[in-house]
Amino acid sequence: MALNRKAATDMHKDANAVRWGVRIHLICYLAANLIQVLVWWLFTPDLHFWPIWSIVGWGAGLAIHIWAARTTTRRLLDT
Repeated sequence: MALNRKAATDMHKDANAVRWGVRIHLICYLAANLIQVLVWWLFTPDLHFWPIWSIVGWGAGLAIHIWAARTTTRRLLDT
């Protein structure tokens, strides 16, 4: 079944929205973890590297978000 032009345009807009969601998530992840590493480095460098917990934990969530976004984008654009 052929899609009309409006439906195809809507799918591309949805795919772009998904991509932007991942970009925003990645920027927030990098900024927040950079700030935490700087706080650790400036105030508690003699203690264990405590920012690792948010880097790994949030990183796992980000990886799942990226995987889900790629799957969704492929499904939207292949239709």
